[in-house]
Amino acid sequence: MKTFPLFNKSSAFDGIYLVFMLSRLQMLYYMLIMPTILVDPYMIWVIILVGAVSQLILIMISKWFSSEFAAKGYLGFVELFGERTVRILAFLGLGLILLKLSVHLLGYVEIVHQFIFFSMKPSWLIFFVLLISCYIASKGVENTIRYSVIAFLCTIWMLFLFIPFYTPPIAFLHDLYPLIPTEWSGQSWRGLLLIMASFSGAEYVLFLSPWFKRDKKTVKYFSVANGITIFEYVFLFIASLLFYGANYLSKSSYPLVNMVRYLQSPLFERIDMIVIAMFLIHFSFAIGLLLLLLYGGVRIAGGNQNQPTRIGFAACAIVVFITMIIMNELLWKDHSRQTKLIDLQMWIGAATYLLVPVVLLAALKRKGRT
Repeated sequence: MKTFPLFNKSSAFDGIYLVFMLSRLQMLYYMLIMPTILVDPYMIWVIILVGAVSQLILIMISKWFSSEFAAKGYLGFVELFGERTVRILAFLGLGLILLKLSVHLLGYVEIVHQFIFFSMKPSWLIFFVLLISCYIASKGVENTIRYSVIAFLCTIWMLFLFIPFYTPPIAFLHDLYPLIPTEWSGQSWRGLLLIMASFSGAEYVLFLSPWFKRDKKTVKYFSVANGITIFEYVFLFIASLLFYGANYLSKSSYPLVNMVRYLQSPLFERIDMIVIAMFLIHFSFAIGLLLLLLYGGVRIAGGNQNQPTRIGFAACAIVVFITMIIMNELLWKDHSRQTKLIDLQMWIGAATYLLVPVVLLAALKRKGRT
């Protein structure tokens, strides 16, 4: 059976690629719904505080990148935990990856359906987005990492679109008050959970450590990516507050997209269509990366030590497509079930971001004492 080089490594990447990858993995579907959930201006400080916690987590992850086990990949995990434990963890991880993939894929498809192709069936949109992501993933881990540069450059410029919302007559300073909370509600706790889950992503990048150079500056690259994410979230949240005000912010399903629709240009009639199309590059990168991790996890859980095959990867993609169609029909189309699914992913995303680095660091210290 013919193989293809999904997981081949011809050379090690510099740490700058970690900046591109991590900053895009931290700015996915949650970015588009975050203002609706946060609402209150004092959540600006919560974003900064959680960003500081994220920085501590990234310091722990950087210690993994600098360890001798990181360069060994799968064998390094086997040395730390044992083959049986690694296979069990890989099996459990399949559900977590599939859940994260489904929320971001179905979320982006809903945006495309609502703002552009509202007459097209969502199942076709799922097929096309997944097909593009599969194509990117089929080029292998190395090319997917390189593709993160394109994803970064195609989306980071969008910040300039929101500068007009900081100027009169749109902006009113009183929309940023109160900056100190007078009470802490259940919605505030949900916002805190969302922010924590939004900063996750590095716990998936650490499984790609064999493709990166062992560099003492890894923590610096992580810090730059985390700093970019903090700035983007704060910048976009403040812009949405200035445009809607705290009282009306929760009324919009996708406030950032609707804000872009408000903008006018002599060259383009609908800027939002360009923005959503550019997000396809962003989301296809993240989904493609998750597909690679999913397929790799399936092989590890099944104890398959052979080279990856096109048939095996295609079978994995088909299973994902069928799962997405089922989840869209049974869960995503119903608003209450969609909310529960997003909340579940928020809990799991925040938990894995906190626990995975802690467990790895504890395993490294235990191994160092033996």
